[in-house]
Amino acid sequence: QVQLVESGGGLVQPGGSLRLSCAASSNIFIMDSMAWYRQAPEKQRELVARIMSGGRLLYTDSVKGRFTISRDNAKNMVYLQMNKLKPEDTGVYFCNAYIEYPQVREYWGQGTQVTVSS
Repeated sequence: QVQLVESGGGLVQPGGSLRLSCAASSNIFIMDSMAWYRQAPEKQRELVARIMSGGRLLYTDSVKGRFTISRDNAKNMVYLQMNKLKPEDTGVYFCNAYIEYPQVREYWGQGTQVTVSS
């Protein structure tokens, strides 16, 4: 069982920056991928960014060039640097861990609120 705890959310003005952190309770280097998802009010949860075990990065189109996902395996931490924030980035951001072997398992944090508003 892996526990994930997000932090770093808050209220920020459009154009501002935030850095989200995800602390894992166990080694994340064994995970096939770590990711950040978000859920806006009355919308489905969507993938924001994913970092694969080999280092490959994936971003949803709306955040490309503005957000950067990274991981520190030694500290069991995953980060999401968010720049040039827009009101449409508002939502609850969730950390996700995914592993396929020996069986598919997926873990979620409780989420951290990000509000982009003037």
